[in-house]
Amino acid sequence: MISEASVRRWYTPVEVSTLRRWLVVSFVVNLLLLSVDMLRGGGSTVLIGVLGLVLITGLLNGLPKEASPSSRNVSLILGGGVLLTGLVRFTLSPMTLFDGWMQAWLVAPGALTILWVSSRPVSAWSTRSLSIGAIEYGLARNQRNETRLRAFGAHVVLVHFVVLTVLPLVWILDIALSPGNALGGTLGGPYTGEHFSNMLGSEAFWTWMTNSLIVSVGTTLLGLVVAVPAGYAFSRYKFTGRDVSMFSFLLVQMFPGIIILVPYFLVMKSLGLLNSHLGLILAYCVTALPLCVWMLKGFFDTVPRELEEAALLDGCNQFQVFTKVVLPLSLPAVAVTALFSFLAAWNEFLLALTFNTSNDMYTLPVGLASMISSTGQAWGDFAAASLLVSLPVALLFLFFQKFLIEGLSAGGVKG
Repeated sequence: MISEASVRRWYTPVEVSTLRRWLVVSFVVNLLLLSVDMLRGGGSTVLIGVLGLVLITGLLNGLPKEASPSSRNVSLILGGGVLLTGLVRFTLSPMTLFDGWMQAWLVAPGALTILWVSSRPVSAWSTRSLSIGAIEYGLARNQRNETRLRAFGAHVVLVHFVVLTVLPLVWILDIALSPGNALGGTLGGPYTGEHFSNMLGSEAFWTWMTNSLIVSVGTTLLGLVVAVPAGYAFSRYKFTGRDVSMFSFLLVQMFPGIIILVPYFLVMKSLGLLNSHLGLILAYCVTALPLCVWMLKGFFDTVPRELEEAALLDGCNQFQVFTKVVLPLSLPAVAVTALFSFLAAWNEFLLALTFNTSNDMYTLPVGLASMISSTGQAWGDFAAASLLVSLPVALLFLFFQKFLIEGLSAGGVKG
């Protein structure tokens, strides 16, 4: 038989339990934002931020307790203090979107505390002893509301991550659409499409785009021709030096690319491949091959051997087994590998800068870097070109989204 005292200990209004979790998050965020104020050198805002942290700490320790009117009153006072601190800090801060978001981490917890602690369920629970029937009703109410509050809190966290991801893109878009070549400033204002027109009408930009497409597509195709059979061989066959070769692939990935820059340059110079598409394609294939082989081997390991044995019994030779059975099942992994190879070549800067000395052979990363020099910075054109360059990559990710999910998930499962 469960005692009445045990039933009472089980019940805490969902508002109070939620405040305990959310106030911890607010404390952590305000502690991080306090470092921003310290970097800015704001004396008064730093002191107010420290006061806000102290009040949140006191509020966490003084949240309402069962049948304790004094704890409820203390929580209301501390919640009002947190709210007032946030409002004062807001008046002393610059009127920017970021500063308003900073102060919201004090204003919102204080306002929620006042709203929830003064609500009827929390007031009744903290000011008098409830009957068993009232506690049962409160438990049922907690069950209804807790899921929604958890979902709301999760969405708030996710929205912040989305904003942190999208904000740089919005800033670059604002620079690309703003007249002139100013890098700073605030969002908004008169907009123009002159920077996009300059880049789309530039012969140099289309030359860079063509070079990048040739090198990236060539790297992808040549890399797949080498990596797909190699990954299948490492997955299915036992041969002398197999483990050493796989370990050497991992070992190569441990060293930064700048170490091989001078040997690469000497090799390309001796072969006459400087200022050529073929030189870059060969260099990119060599650097991307270890990762591609490991990715494909991991996926080939998940393809059941019984399928290959059944195909052999049906009269297929080993090449037909690979092309008609294994390869169709491995298309998601091949698509992922192709995408990573394409992106590695599309975004690479150091080798392209070293091997190409002619503007006619620049790829997009090198060409964009040439727009920002010590004598002049065309930030508006640079931002517009950056957005145009990222468009093919975004379309590729959108087109290969299904294959990405299948390939990345299946490659990590054995059996």
